[in-house]
Amino acid sequence: MISANNVTYRVGKKALFEEVNIKFTEGNCYGLIGANGAGKSTFLKILSGALDTTNGEIVITPGQRLSVLEQDHFKYDSYNVMDTVIMGNERLYQIMKEKDAIYAKEDFSEEDGIRASELEGEFAEMDGWEAESNAAMLLNGLGIPTDYHYSRMGDLEGSLKVKVLLAKALFGNPDILLLDEPTNHLDLDAIGWLEDFLIDFENTVIVVSHDRYFLNKVCTHIADIDYGKIQLYAGNYDFWYESSQLMIRQMKEANKKKEEQIKELQEFISRFSANASKSKQATSRKRALEKIQLDEMRPSSRKYPYIDFRPEREIGNEVLTVENISKTIGGEKVLDNVSFIMGHDDKIAFVGGNELAKTTLFQILAGELEPDEGSYKWGVTTSQAYFPKDYTAEFDNDLTITDWLTGYSPVKDVTYVRGYLGRMLFPGEDGVKKVKVLSGGEKVRCLLSKMMIQGANCLIFDEPTNHLDMESITALNNGLIKFPGVALFACHDHQFVQTTANRIIEILPDGSIIDKITTYDDYLANDEMARRRTVFTANNEDDEN
Repeated sequence: MISANNVTYRVGKKALFEEVNIKFTEGNCYGLIGANGAGKSTFLKILSGALDTTNGEIVITPGQRLSVLEQDHFKYDSYNVMDTVIMGNERLYQIMKEKDAIYAKEDFSEEDGIRASELEGEFAEMDGWEAESNAAMLLNGLGIPTDYHYSRMGDLEGSLKVKVLLAKALFGNPDILLLDEPTNHLDLDAIGWLEDFLIDFENTVIVVSHDRYFLNKVCTHIADIDYGKIQLYAGNYDFWYESSQLMIRQMKEANKKKEEQIKELQEFISRFSANASKSKQATSRKRALEKIQLDEMRPSSRKYPYIDFRPEREIGNEVLTVENISKTIGGEKVLDNVSFIMGHDDKIAFVGGNELAKTTLFQILAGELEPDEGSYKWGVTTSQAYFPKDYTAEFDNDLTITDWLTGYSPVKDVTYVRGYLGRMLFPGEDGVKKVKVLSGGEKVRCLLSKMMIQGANCLIFDEPTNHLDMESITALNNGLIKFPGVALFACHDHQFVQTTANRIIEILPDGSIIDKITTYDDYLANDEMARRRTVFTANNEDDEN
């Protein structure tokens, strides 16, 4: 068990956590969630001892070993892969190195023999003879070939280093496991293996992740950070979301009934308080009025934007025809003879590891790039709105948010435009902020406002969830599900793709495509190699804590 007892943590005068009391117990996997900046990663560092609390203490059951997924990908560059993984159990690694040093001595003494015997006993108790095979099992499970197991860490590419550091965290059956974005930069095969590992893991896991699909698979509990407190809920992420929304609705409905009751009592009191025959009843109602307490509806630090794409025109049967498009970028053929016809009910997810190819295709379809060969044609009833992956140029100006969005609005009215900004969590005073000073998440919400106000019936999204918090991702996901038009999109959020797309097009490394009318999960289930070609990237760029 690991617990936080009256923990307070301050950054300057701001209290990120205030008198937090929470226990994490054996056999459970806790998903730590909260708005961007709420302090998820900071709390993991406090639990691990990397940060000291301002007040309060972290208590770990004596004798239990805590393991942390490290974020420094260069820390072990001078070690080989196998040693790095075994370092996950620091004591075991020290014993191995001390044993090796003793046995390497030329003048091996009697004292050395006694010490070596002591170490061998402790080594056997810690299952040391199985250390390398256990480490190899973790590495193989995460998709690191045996050929790399004794390579130098400094010689590995970034994606393999990430897997080695994860294997290090998992090594040796730790009692408490702290994981910050463990799926980031993993291929879907490795994520699937990790999900199975954590589901079977019998000790305590606390995980921060922006991958809702992953949290739903592995979590037994959700620990929700809000207002510097942490509230524990049983169940996975979807269960937490539904129950938290239900709780808010119930409180609102209860308050509404109480407000109606208060109004009735006040009307009776004002009408009959001066009436002698009704004075007793009026007094009785005054007492009843004093007893009614409205539930405190404290606004959450977590904000959900309202995303609703409403096309101005219904789409016809002819939507988009792509014929034999090819494109070479920087000497590499990223699109090779790509052809497909889009129907008026299609929501197509473009998947796979070929990021440049997806972006290139979207740029061509949005009219920003010419293909080397082939052609495309949009139907006469269609209108397009495009969310680019790189939108730097869009905000390289001195316009305020309101002026910027007015430029795209069919109605040049400030009140009309600010209505859209308000839905996207920009209150009135934010409208005068300059677009060039906005954070990554704010810029994405501006672009989504632009797409809503344009009223297009064909939406193109190139990684729209990058920089968004989970609340905005959920809102965009729900908005696209109910959108009555068509959509072409690329997105790293597994749940977003699974719940939105009814057709999958994978662009392969050679620029050709696989085109299937299916859900994402069914596509992956039927193509093992597709799982290895697709890598998850967390949307955590704006989460400072």
